[in-house]
Amino acid sequence: MALTAVEPAPAARAAYPGCCSALRLAFSRLGVPAVSQELMMASLSKNTLQQYNVTLKAWWHYCLENNLDFFNSSISRVISFLSEQFNRGASYGTLNSHRSAISLFLGNNIGSNAYVKRLLKGAYKLRPSLPKYSHTWDPQRLLDYIADWYPNTSLTVEKITKKLVILLALCTAHRVQTLSLIKINKVSIGPTGVKIIITDIIKTSAAGRSQPILFLPYFREKPNICPATVLRDYIALTRDIRPENALNLLLTVKRPFKCATAQTIGRWIKQVMAESGVDVAAFGAHSTRHAATSAAAAAGVSVDTIRKTASWTNNSQAFAKFYHRQIIDEGSFARAVCHISNDINLSLE
Repeated sequence: MALTAVEPAPAARAAYPGCCSALRLAFSRLGVPAVSQELMMASLSKNTLQQYNVTLKAWWHYCLENNLDFFNSSISRVISFLSEQFNRGASYGTLNSHRSAISLFLGNNIGSNAYVKRLLKGAYKLRPSLPKYSHTWDPQRLLDYIADWYPNTSLTVEKITKKLVILLALCTAHRVQTLSLIKINKVSIGPTGVKIIITDIIKTSAAGRSQPILFLPYFREKPNICPATVLRDYIALTRDIRPENALNLLLTVKRPFKCATAQTIGRWIKQVMAESGVDVAAFGAHSTRHAATSAAAAAGVSVDTIRKTASWTNNSQAFAKFYHRQIIDEGSFARAVCHISNDINLSLE
């Protein structure tokens, strides 16, 4: 398979059309019927579109500088573009994102081209991707800090909200995106804990994959950090200030009260982390996922339970789903993170 030079076509001189418009134009040029384009666009999340916008804008400027057709280019030009991005400091992960965006945009299976794959392999060897965190922090630091925020009924709206999001983040190991999508009518308070059904599409959602069900157990011996009790008290405390159209569980803490976004929830988590002494220069709000799962593993929780709790897939999915029938203690993950004994999963009522 040889790389052949292609005579460059003149690049368009109009302004960059934006990611969504560029993709629709590209789909049209590739022969995708107009009636099908919206379905294809719906397959891309808001975050993916933001990532692809970075790529397509860079590709737009590359085409202008090299007098190329923005919508039609050769493999050799794509490789040249990726190499240029690498030389400007792009990481392996960024190059992979560029590859995905350009492959969708230009078609012709560019992303699976042998030379493009070889280039990415070389980029990985020269500039390997490293885990964001080489170590993590102990959730106990955070739990000890919020344990003094008790009783819950005496707390301000801001404090009980922050206490709740910390316990949700640690005891479920889910992303702030998931927490921001919890619907109050999908919260079921039972005698042993609280179940929360996530109905919205999240990062781990996929065809054929079950939506996550979060479980918060009652902690009889440590009511000051009991996630189920805090959630129950939060609902009671915010009942009178909740707008009629606010379907999400978590509200902002100042008037006018409205549904809290993932960004706001992440900011709350990071604020409490900083107050408790966690180095927020090194660790962001998402690190609660690392800290919680690491603490659960250190406490002896099985990998299968950790994966199930955090909505991670694994190679033994078919075995676990169709053959193995292990009895799973729904509250074991949250109790391990908060250092609660297994024999105290009792109702506070």
